[in-house]
Amino acid sequence: MKPVRVNLRISGLVQGVFYRASARDEALALGLKGWVRNLLNGDVEAEVEGPEDDVERFIDWCRQGPPGARVEEVEVERKEFRGDLRAFAIAY
Repeated sequence: MKPVRVNLRISGLVQGVFYRASARDEALALGLKGWVRNLLNGDVEAEVEGPEDDVERFIDWCRQGPPGARVEEVEVERKEFRGDLRAFAIAY
């Protein structure tokens, strides 16, 4: 399966609802590498690498988020796979 890398920007009610922690748990369950962080404008950003099917599953999860989140939009930027991410973490 082809490895891919994406950058996601998630907007809506996505801060203060455990979005980052839940996204980390979902990414780890899928075996993905990368990071997730809050942005000052209230969005959440994530950078993710892994097998294409698993990354697509993560994107689908991001469109729903955890209970309490109200996702309005997920912008997906496809990037060149670099293989430089070693784990999945919450970035601050």
